[in-house]
Amino acid sequence: METMVPLQSRSIRRLLISLPLLAASAVLMQPVAAHAGYPDKPIKLLIGFPPGGSTDLIGRLVGERLYKALGQPVVIENHGGANGVVAANAVAAAAPDGYTLLLTSMGMTTNPYLYTKSARDPVKDFTPISLLANVPNVIVVNPKLPARNLDELMHLARSHKTPLTSATTGQAAPGHLATELLQRAANVRFSFVPYKGSGPALNDVMAGYVDMSLPTIVAALPAIRSGKVRAIAVTGTGRSSMLPDVPTLSEAGLKDLGGTSGWYGLIGPAKMPREVVERLSQAVVKIMNSADVRERFQANGADPVGSNSDEMAAFVAQDYRRWGELIRAANIKAEGQ
Repeated sequence: METMVPLQSRSIRRLLISLPLLAASAVLMQPVAAHAGYPDKPIKLLIGFPPGGSTDLIGRLVGERLYKALGQPVVIENHGGANGVVAANAVAAAAPDGYTLLLTSMGMTTNPYLYTKSARDPVKDFTPISLLANVPNVIVVNPKLPARNLDELMHLARSHKTPLTSATTGQAAPGHLATELLQRAANVRFSFVPYKGSGPALNDVMAGYVDMSLPTIVAALPAIRSGKVRAIAVTGTGRSSMLPDVPTLSEAGLKDLGGTSGWYGLIGPAKMPREVVERLSQAVVKIMNSADVRERFQANGADPVGSNSDEMAAFVAQDYRRWGELIRAANIKAEGQ
């Protein structure tokens, strides 16, 4: 015989049964509710170098366009020190809510091998958002050097009684690492001459005190156009719009060096919500596809990219492995480490 349950009791029972389901639904809905309005306050964009340099200029341009795309101010903060390590560590320690970001560069994947006690893991400690641009370097030589292409330069390097001299601008700088890779791939040896900047390095190449260098394209362009140095080949996966007649290293025969370029990217702390990451990466891709932004990046020697988070993650992991193998093999150390 069925026991009759008063209507009031049945209502209470239904309420008790539904409470766990309601609680579970609330938990599932919390991330959506928490991030649906992102961003609803200003975003901090940290830059690991002093104001006025190329990284700072790129960061301020991206910050300005993110403000227009997202509707919230982007506050630029320059945290210089240790080739970007200080700013990167500040971002890694921030809340992963999308309100603290970093305009990063190739140092993200080389610093952990150079500043072993302080630099963070680029794969585990950060969330990739978008690869902004590649920054190719160019092999330039003194015009009196009897080498007009890469084959002739490598032949000259092998036949010389003493190694050709190559001006570098800092330990593990993109030009330094690209030259290390070049001499290993081509089985040649160069004598490295350190400088504190690309300007003094190029001056000595033009004067004939040093045979060659691998500066960024934008740094070398005036000297190339004036004929004071000769461009041999560019790093990167494709020809530069600034030097369309100069072949890449791959085209010149060194296919394993196709991806050796500096770069800029946007990242945040590890474990950022996927919805926030996608919101940011979609905004960046649109920014990087706009004609005026592309023109301004190219004027700073950078080839615009714009990618999603997964594409940047794969790129960073590959770059991290590549430079780690080279830095260990060449026993490259940061100054003072």
